[in-house]
Amino acid sequence: MEQRMTWDEICRDAVLRGRWIALDDCSFDESTGRATEGLVVDSDDDLAELCARMRESEHTNCSIFLADGETPPTKSGSMVN
Repeated sequence: MEQRMTWDEICRDAVLRGRWIALDDCSFDESTGRATEGLVVDSDDDLAELCARMRESEHTNCSIFLADGETPPTKSGSMVN
């Protein structure tokens, strides 16, 4: 997949909305700490499956967020493999 997208684009995307998203090279809003964009490297409905693939991939330092369409996640809410 590997496509740079804003958080709004991710949440509007019918394929990604509601799934766990692995983002590499994330950008965050400095005033709020919320994710604004990142390189979407993978996604899955199952968090464990996504994490397992990330551990085996070249993208081992991704942040993983649930694209629930609500407020962008914060740095402290990310899960890093």
